[in-house]
Amino acid sequence: MNLKDEFIKYFVEHGHVEIPSAPLIPENDPTVLFNTAGMQPLIPYLLGEPHPKGKRLCDAQKCVRLTDLDEIGDKTHHTFFEMLGNWSLGDYFKKESIHYSFEFLTKILNIPIERLAVTVFEGNNDIPRDDTSAEIWKSLGIPEERIAYLGVEDNFWIAGDSGPCGGDTEIFYFRSKDEIPAKFDPEDDRWVEIWNNVFMEFHKDESGKITELSQKNVDTGMGLERVVAVLEGVTDNYQTSIWKEMIEAIEKVSKKTYEGNEISMRIIADHIRTSVFISADPAGIKPSNTDQGYILRRLIRRAIRHAKKLGIDMTANWMEPIALEVIKKYENYYKEIKDNKEVVLEVLKNESVKFNRTLEKGLKEFDKMLNHLNGNIIDKDNAFKLYDTYGFPIELTEEMAKEHNLKVDMEGFKEKFQAHQELSRTASKGKFKGGLMGHSEIETKYHTATHLLNAALKIVVGKDVHQKGSNINEERMRFDFSCDHKLSDEEKQKVEDLVNTWIKEDLPVTMTTMSKEEAIQSGAEAMFIEKYADIVNVYKIGEVSLEICGGPHVEHTNLLGHFKITKEEASSAGVRRIKAILE
Repeated sequence: MNLKDEFIKYFVEHGHVEIPSAPLIPENDPTVLFNTAGMQPLIPYLLGEPHPKGKRLCDAQKCVRLTDLDEIGDKTHHTFFEMLGNWSLGDYFKKESIHYSFEFLTKILNIPIERLAVTVFEGNNDIPRDDTSAEIWKSLGIPEERIAYLGVEDNFWIAGDSGPCGGDTEIFYFRSKDEIPAKFDPEDDRWVEIWNNVFMEFHKDESGKITELSQKNVDTGMGLERVVAVLEGVTDNYQTSIWKEMIEAIEKVSKKTYEGNEISMRIIADHIRTSVFISADPAGIKPSNTDQGYILRRLIRRAIRHAKKLGIDMTANWMEPIALEVIKKYENYYKEIKDNKEVVLEVLKNESVKFNRTLEKGLKEFDKMLNHLNGNIIDKDNAFKLYDTYGFPIELTEEMAKEHNLKVDMEGFKEKFQAHQELSRTASKGKFKGGLMGHSEIETKYHTATHLLNAALKIVVGKDVHQKGSNINEERMRFDFSCDHKLSDEEKQKVEDLVNTWIKEDLPVTMTTMSKEEAIQSGAEAMFIEKYADIVNVYKIGEVSLEICGGPHVEHTNLLGHFKITKEEASSAGVRRIKAILE
């Protein structure tokens, strides 16, 4: 049985229209590098925009998630995966959705009902307990003791801080040869989540007020790899039919068996599969040192290091036979895999050749460093040398350090890395300038807005907040800052309001040229003071901001429009990241 085909067939027979998977690289969302869930490309339609294919949809969506990258190598995690989903956009709701899921699992996949359990939303001060879903499950034969009522952390969905939201019901399968307990305990790892049905029936506004939606939606997601493992009766996802040919190809090129070499073989299989999909995407991603290209480079180089650990001949084109198995498995489902086959193979080969040139030397350099360590930390100079001279992504250095119970000076590395980027940007101009010359009008506005954001954070969060980096394009701004906690909704709102107040006040933006020493004495802030020449430009915005900067900036603040924070998240230890737009 092919689970993907059976899923699509079932839902098409029940009035759904199959839609093609969106590309891996989001087309109009610069806030994320990859599509991470089946729901993501459908957000406009979940918000009420009519979908050209109607109100009932189903698909298999290609996804890449990097949140669990450190877990790759265990039995269940993957960077690339396929999410099977069915949606109702204001059509059917809880009863039909639960009936469809139950029928598909028990009648089409023949999963015994005694191996199933469910969770539902327990409710809170704003939203009542989801007794409707619980009663539907009971009517289908799921006993009360197999239903767990859980809170917001487990069984409630909202995209960000405001917008459509609602409780969900999650379906679990007992994956063990042990006797099945009568009572379902969601903390018991033998129960594995296999399907999630989200019921978007409310709207939460920015003040936290909850109202009922006029268009109620259903959004479901079933992880293909996990459910195939359940159906095939294995606890190691990599021993399913999905991975069979890829693992066999790795065994062949390494002349070793999967047993005893599981971790490296899983990493190689996972990373090559993901690399095939990223490099085949219509966006034309190539290995690089930024954004999706950096992820692609990092995955390929990590696979190469584990291939070396297995003793694979680094001079042979060893990735090709593994990649060809990936292509063979997926080319009938995803046209771009077939169309871009040669591009994919070329990307893997070129990156392999590039990294192999320095890998051996880099590993020797790393071993040398181990003998001259000061304490248990790899300092910023050595970490940057491995990156700059030997092409080791910093995460690879971190991983190798971890294997030796060592740490890496990440803050120091980031300082050196950002100074290096600044130099790289300006080298072609033959002199040292700020790295934003020649930017578009909107990027100039975003750059000015980073100064206001920095000033607002110092007032709302604390004077010890300092900029740690920024990234600007025509779509949005990204701003990293030192902070030891996740910002509360109240803090975010205060920051946003403060920036918009300054924009409305139409503050003048002025620039003065002075010596670096004078600038520091005047109280001007700079991210990395050592990167600036002896004579600097100091930008002043009203009485709220004073910063050493290379420019460019708008002349007064009311040209900026309305400032809106779209996301606040962790960037690294002790560093938070804000993404924002100007409307």
